[in-house]
Amino acid sequence: MSSHSLELTADAPAPSSRALFFSVFPSIMLPMFLASVDGTIVAAALPAMAGALGEVERVSWVVVAYLVAATIAAPVYGRLGDALGRRRMMFVALSVLLVAHVLCMLATSMTFLIAARVLQGIGGGGLMTLSQALVGESVPPRERGRYQGYMASVFVCSSTVGPVAGGWLTQHLGWRSVFSVGIPLAVLAIGLTFRLKKSPHGPGRLHFDFIGVVLFAAFIAPMLMALEQVQRVNLASMPLAAGLLAVAALALVLLLRQERRAAAPLLPVAFLSQSAVWRTDAMAACMGATLVATITFIPIYFIVARGTTPSEAGVLMLPLTALIAVGSMVTGRLISKTGRTAAIPSVGLPVVVVLITTLAFAAPYMSLSQLPFLLGAIALFCGTAMPVVQVTVQMLAGAKQLGAAAASVQFSRSIGAAVGTAIVGVVLFATLAATDPETAHLFARLMEQGPAALAGLDAARIAVVRHEIADAFRSAFLSIAGFAALGAVLAWSLPVRRIT
Repeated sequence: MSSHSLELTADAPAPSSRALFFSVFPSIMLPMFLASVDGTIVAAALPAMAGALGEVERVSWVVVAYLVAATIAAPVYGRLGDALGRRRMMFVALSVLLVAHVLCMLATSMTFLIAARVLQGIGGGGLMTLSQALVGESVPPRERGRYQGYMASVFVCSSTVGPVAGGWLTQHLGWRSVFSVGIPLAVLAIGLTFRLKKSPHGPGRLHFDFIGVVLFAAFIAPMLMALEQVQRVNLASMPLAAGLLAVAALALVLLLRQERRAAAPLLPVAFLSQSAVWRTDAMAACMGATLVATITFIPIYFIVARGTTPSEAGVLMLPLTALIAVGSMVTGRLISKTGRTAAIPSVGLPVVVVLITTLAFAAPYMSLSQLPFLLGAIALFCGTAMPVVQVTVQMLAGAKQLGAAAASVQFSRSIGAAVGTAIVGVVLFATLAATDPETAHLFARLMEQGPAALAGLDAARIAVVRHEIADAFRSAFLSIAGFAALGAVLAWSLPVRRIT
């Protein structure tokens, strides 16, 4: 594909039908829902897990282990799906996930639970990649935008439902229920997978890049662990973070060298280095950073800076999570009707930059009843990018590399989310520490105790603390706007502008 090409021709112009929707969408929606919700449902259950199993200092690994394993698994399943058939690999991923759910539910120690979460991530990472690739395999190109809008909606909704459902299940049924509830859903997903058609190409010969997998794992695991250390903004953890980043950098150099020499590379460097592909994946990374950082830090802003309860913060967040889905679905339909792809985020993402910048400067002066409207507008225009990314990369990949294409987007989005959230966290806490170390310590107490942490302070000191925290959040929000601005630049620079 030339970097100067402006159009991409669809190779299967047949429109989608209602029968196609009901045969394809449920079979790919439920696996994607499972993979997404498994990453977030444990958040509210972590304290209960630590109380029951001990080793409180390791409880964060229940989340990190899943993220690391899912990120590593994404390109592996993409490669295996291209070679052996995506329907077949969907059965494998769902079976792995089902076993992992049972093991998590039966865990008797923190080490056991973390190991089971690694297995769960291996299954979940495969489901995310295979679901996206199956859309490309089963749906005519012109209709893929609409389906990608649906898929983006499922992803956002499941990410939102996860923490709420996890909290409710933990409170009423205990922490093990957050895993047991996934068992019948995984069984149902296996049944629905039988409805998918077998790959028209049939299984091919498998030439697997085992060295590439090892080097990829050696790159991803230390990098994500380093980012987890960086987010603590603790000088004592910086040497460990620097060492982990050095290991990740060395592994990346060796990985790129291996992938250029491998006969069947895990990461097809030639494909990923195409101008349209790397720009699209980079836009996916920017949107991952923008969305996840926003969803992560807005509730903290409500609780710490505005004194809301966690439940009130959840209600105020609803427009942000709901309208991302609406924006994605509208964008998908626009792609199907007009064939235009990059033109949509080229308009939408600059609006996101303006809106987040407005949030940064105007949030302290807006009421709690006004902020959800601004957050909803941000979400609506963020939705203009998500379907475009998958449709563009899948069209460039062709039928034989759909798995690699879907994996590259999933990998880019995950890395962008991890890096972006870490950077925004560093900006927030570094700004507080530089302004007033006492306020930085008080910020941590506010996150744990809410407004009660301010008891005993006089009114003048409380006003100063509120002002300093508002300034720190302004810097954090401007950092998020920076990610969106970079995404807008990439959208404008994409050489592929439409499907014809």
